[in-house]
Amino acid sequence: MRKQYLQGGKIVGTHGVRGMVRVQPWCDSNEVLCGFKKIYLNNGANVLNVLEAKPHGNISLLKIKGVDTIDDAEKLRGSIVYINRDDFKLPDGAYFIEDLIGMPVYSLENGEFLGDLSDVSATGANDVWHIKNNDKEYLVPRIDAIKANVDFENNKIEILPLKGIFDDED
Repeated sequence: MRKQYLQGGKIVGTHGVRGMVRVQPWCDSNEVLCGFKKIYLNNGANVLNVLEAKPHGNISLLKIKGVDTIDDAEKLRGSIVYINRDDFKLPDGAYFIEDLIGMPVYSLENGEFLGDLSDVSATGANDVWHIKNNDKEYLVPRIDAIKANVDFENNKIEILPLKGIFDDED
């Protein structure tokens, strides 16, 4: 089941004395997180209005309505920031990583069950899918050479992995 509110980052500190917070984004970039006028806490239960947002190095600086002092901002440290999926339009062929976690993965070649997608790591050059099957974990780079079909309607991912990832072939 797709979640309405998706994790977008974590408040890791304060910035200045007027209540700005520093957010470590879990989006594709800190610019993406800066595009939201509303963010949420507690899995969407609490809405926060963003008055100002700007990228700052590898983090996002947010000025939130009602958070006017460093003490107010400090109370938010450690909070997970959520975004409402309705507030963001994905390009065709793109998806939220949270929607992929837990999906079963099958071989496009023979339909064999390969495991469940348990995590996605961002390496800089490309993402790496962690596919777990019982006690084994396989790392599959998301590169053009590895064809992948994400089928949300049937809740499955099909991939054509390179030789040697799931077997002992050269």
